[in-house]
Amino acid sequence: MPFLVLGVALTLGGCLSGGDEPRATQVAAVMPANIALDKLIGSWGIASFHTEKDRKRTEAQAKAGCNQPYVIKKGPDDGVMMHVADDAKLYELRLKGGAGGRTFLGFEAPAGDPQDREILSATDSMLVMRFVDPDAHRRYGTFIYVRCR
Repeated sequence: MPFLVLGVALTLGGCLSGGDEPRATQVAAVMPANIALDKLIGSWGIASFHTEKDRKRTEAQAKAGCNQPYVIKKGPDDGVMMHVADDAKLYELRLKGGAGGRTFLGFEAPAGDPQDREILSATDSMLVMRFVDPDAHRRYGTFIYVRCR
């Protein structure tokens, strides 16, 4: 019983403390992504690789995929419409900034959530992404998206 009273007192004490102190229960600030949403929108050829030695060959395969491009459209709420791992349905995904300048794409959740993809690089002509979830990454590899012209 004394431990319960002490726990309640400490909890209330934390709630009544001054407003200038950081609180553990506050939600972390959302960091902006370092990639513009418009950089993702368009038609893409896609391929994936599991080992770095296959990257150049995979880039060529992605470019060849432009004869049946994967289209990324702007979503209704300032995201992009894409598929997620193991689901044929389109979902609206958002860009999210993460620690160390990393950028993620996923649902409304903290950056780096297991359902996210990490954008490893992004240029006007190519995107490189991988799933954060180790199992999904193991199955699908690292994706290369080549912009179709």
